[in-house]
Formats: sequence, structure tokens, C-alpha cells
Amino acid sequence: MKNVGEARGTAKGAPQEELAAGLRSDRSTRNRVARSILDHGPSTVAALAERLGLTQAAVRRHLDALVSDDVVEAREQRVYGARTRGRPAKVFALTDCGRDAFDQSYDKLAADALRWIAEREGGQEAVAAFARARLAAQAGAYREAIEAAAPEERTEALAKALSVDGYAATARSAPVGEQLCQHHCPVAHVAEKFPQLCEAETEVFSQLLGTHVQRLATIAHGDGVCTTFIPKAAHAAQASQISQNDQQDHTASARTAGRNPA
Repeated sequence: MKNVGEARGTAKGAPQEELAAGLRSDRSTRNRVARSILDHGPSTVAALAERLGLTQAAVRRHLDALVSDDVVEAREQRVYGARTRGRPAKVFALTDCGRDAFDQSYDKLAADALRWIAEREGGQEAVAAFARARLAAQAGAYREAIEAAAPEERTEALAKALSVDGYAATARSAPVGEQLCQHHCPVAHVAEKFPQLCEAETEVFSQLLGTHVQRLATIAHGDGVCTTFIPKAAHAAQASQISQNDQQDHTASARTAGRNPA
């Protein structure tokens, strides 16, 4: 088959420019599709079309190209809780290759450093101690965001704080609580070898939200998104604690009212 320039003989300036512009536009749209999957997690064709303002046919065309390039892969939608009738919807998720396009972390260097710690400084417990210390250093900003939010908005506040650090996190309602979803993990490849990173993160979430949380899925384990369940009781406990603190402050103020400051 002849290429476009050969097929059109000497009149190749404008047609080639149009072709190049079309190719650039396709690449740009495919990047938007891949980025949308990164930001929102495994997505259906319909969801991508709605988010990006494209037709489903156009989305399928770009997904076919991304699948061919090993940037995304098709899989059955993961269902939490009771399954509904019918076949699960097909969703498209980023592959490791696709995540690498967005992630410039020095994975091998980090993995080598953790391996050295494990071998020279006390085994897997030393790795766990490092993971906890690393998360504790990050947790300060997360704690500020959570404490500034209303109790019912604290999971959302944590999600926004995580997104600032590159985790593309969202919060959504669940039947008996909420789910914190991290659609990207900058250290996923390292966490595959050292799950202590995920375990330390879960511990920090529990401490920040003041309740037991449950990790349902992780990108490092091969899932499309890191998902953490936060029970509704967490918000009730937070509201109760705030109410108790307010009541104590009010009581203290009442006791000192009318006293001579001197």
C-alpha cells in the first residue's frame, strides 16, 4: 500500500500537513482518555464518553489504539457487595506500561534501598519502620486538611490532600460508609515487592480518621485502584468528639465567668 505522499504525487504539502495535524489531534485525545482513566480509575466506554465529551464510537477507537499500544487493558468491572443480575460491565484500566507514562519515580533505586535496609538493618520490620516514618512525615498536611473539614467531609478532605501528592484520590458513598479511592500510586511498583508501604498507609488513614479502616484493594496487588473502606461510625465518632470538646470548653468558660482575672 502506498503512503499518502506517494498516492497524491507532487501535491503533498497541504495533505501531509492535514494528516500530521490529525495525528497530533488523535494523540492528544488518546492522552486525555488515558489521563481520565488515571484520575478516575477503571472506566466504562460510556463513562469516558460522558467525561470527555466524545461519542462512544470515538472513545472505542482511541481505546483500541491504547490497548494495541499496551497502555490500557479491558477487564470485568469489580463489584463490591451483592452482585446484580447480568454480566459485569467491561471497564478499561491502565497497564503497568500505561502508569509508567505518568510516573517518573525512581522505582529501582527505591526498591534497592529498601532491600538494603531489609538485609542490613533488621529485616522486614526495619522496612515497616521506614514505611511508617515516611507516612508520618506526609501525614502532617493530611491532618491539617482533615481537621479543617466538617466531620462528614473529612474523607473528601483526605482525598483532596492525597491528590496533591499525586494519588488522584476521590471519595464516594458506600452502603454503610464511604470508600476512599486512589486511582494512582506513585510507588506502586515498589509496593509490589514491599507491601509494608501499603500497610503503613492504611494505619495512617485509620489514625487520621479516628476509626478502623479496611483496605479492599491495591494497585500494587494488581487491582485497578487502591480502595479503602471507612465505616459510617467514623463520622458519628468524630462528631461526638467535637461535641464533647465544645461542651467542655463551654463548661470551662461558665466556671470562670465573672471571676476577677487578677
